[in-house]
Amino acid sequence: MIPSNNTMTIDGLTFTRFGDDRLREECGVFGIFDHPDAAAITALGLHALQHRGQEASGICTYDGRQFHSERRMGLVGDNFSKADVLARLKGNMAIGHNRYSTTGDPLIRNVQPLFCDIDTGGFAVAHNGNLTNALTLRNDLISSGAICQSTSDTEVILHLLSRSKKRRVVERFVDAIRQVEGSFALVCLTNDMMIGARDPVGIRPLVIGRLGNSYVLASETCALDMVGAEFLREVENGEVVVITNGGLESHRPFPRRAARPCIFEYIYFSRPDSIVGGRTVYEIRKQMGAELAREAPADVDVIVPIPDSGVPAAIGFSQQSGIPFELGIIRNHYVGRTFIEPEQRIRQLGVKLKHSANSSVLKNKRVLLVDDSVVRGTTSKKIVQLIRDAGAREVHMRISSPPITHPDFYGIDTPRKKDLLAANMTLDQMREFMEADSLAFLSVDGIYRSIGLEGRDARSPQFTDHCFTGDYPTELTDQNGEGAPRQLSLLAEVG
Repeated sequence: MIPSNNTMTIDGLTFTRFGDDRLREECGVFGIFDHPDAAAITALGLHALQHRGQEASGICTYDGRQFHSERRMGLVGDNFSKADVLARLKGNMAIGHNRYSTTGDPLIRNVQPLFCDIDTGGFAVAHNGNLTNALTLRNDLISSGAICQSTSDTEVILHLLSRSKKRRVVERFVDAIRQVEGSFALVCLTNDMMIGARDPVGIRPLVIGRLGNSYVLASETCALDMVGAEFLREVENGEVVVITNGGLESHRPFPRRAARPCIFEYIYFSRPDSIVGGRTVYEIRKQMGAELAREAPADVDVIVPIPDSGVPAAIGFSQQSGIPFELGIIRNHYVGRTFIEPEQRIRQLGVKLKHSANSSVLKNKRVLLVDDSVVRGTTSKKIVQLIRDAGAREVHMRISSPPITHPDFYGIDTPRKKDLLAANMTLDQMREFMEADSLAFLSVDGIYRSIGLEGRDARSPQFTDHCFTGDYPTELTDQNGEGAPRQLSLLAEVG
């Protein structure tokens, strides 16, 4: 039972003041074809993508005779920095995966890449995203005799592939992904090819690079930079790329649709040095801060980011407003892996494990805190109190994205509307909950202007922005109209 002084009840809804308030995204994927150091390069690529998933990592290779796989719980550096592990991953082609679970329990059997043998040979798959009809498909498969080895939605793709009546492996793969809904960026490995694919609206990212004569697939360009690969282009929405010794082929198995990539890649998920959709993430986040300063100015003495994700927006706010930027909060980067795993009981130890107030720049000041998003408001609440305890006269809060009012079903861990602060409180109630002197969010049109557009096109939205608007770009078959969560949430305790 949580003590009553750490809860707030509004209209019958109780909100706790404990718990991590950060968004988490499912994973990162990487692959390289025809390189003598395929496993080592894949490990480096996964290092660059560690921010996309810290629960587990895995690498699968092929040496011309057999597949080799190493899947481990924990960080890439803890598992793939040793020479003996990489030595076991023989072959000149490899795919890898960093996992943050949104479907399936955090168990080694759910760690990717997943592998199976079918009559055309071996097939390994690494998946970033979340399939919104995976539960329905899984139940149908099991009822018809399928034996599932994991609780991951990704395994459904392997079953559909193995049951396809098509002859060629690429045709089977296309047959499989035509049956799934939701978001996916896939990197796959067979005996003689590497395959990359994005869902029909391109919700999750995937890019193509070149390292010498070798093709590389990765979730973000920062992974290409890490291994010294040249960025060629993004895999387009609805595209399947097939890489063999003969080069790269592009296939278009889906009807053409307008792209709607996830807007949170700009707000939070992508590393600041990555380029997404031809735009530098760092510069866009600064523009979000500048737009926020125009929309919601504040009469304060100092701008302070909530590290690390709030830093670029705070810089933009400071530059636009002329108010000094200071590092008023110092983040402890060495709290250990435990604190970024999906375990609720650890998070309740308090915000001071991760953040310390820099009192010298806060005392007797009117402080404006800048963060990128608010999920439950719990971290915001504790940081406001941290700043007050450091001697600030006033504490104001600005958020460089709109209020999150709708759950996500595409790989972000916000699947329950009742857990979203903005879905259940007015702006003033949220401000009261955080105990801030003022609170404001960037508007939806403000987000679009920050990316270089005039605003959101209501008739044909340019991004997947359902968390703010409720406009879901795909079917949500597994929800059955009930809104019940079908994906694991960081907002709920993991049993």
